[in-house]
Amino acid sequence: MDLKWQNAEDIAIRLVEEHPHTDPLTVRFTDMHAWIVALPDFKDDPKKSNEKILESIQMAWHEEYQDSQS
Repeated sequence: MDLKWQNAEDIAIRLVEEHPHTDPLTVRFTDMHAWIVALPDFKDDPKKSNEKILESIQMAWHEEYQDSQS
């Protein structure tokens, strides 16, 4: 499945898989952006992200991270 910016939940799951011990709330948006566009199945324009999109992904990632820690 190709990931696009609107796939916040799917991106969050992949970020937990790639960075299982990283608390998403400690990651700068610039780093998170780089990690997302580096995902092998990410197929969207890197320039199409914005703060709102990254916040949405961060919150979804935080939920997935919390679930993985319990």
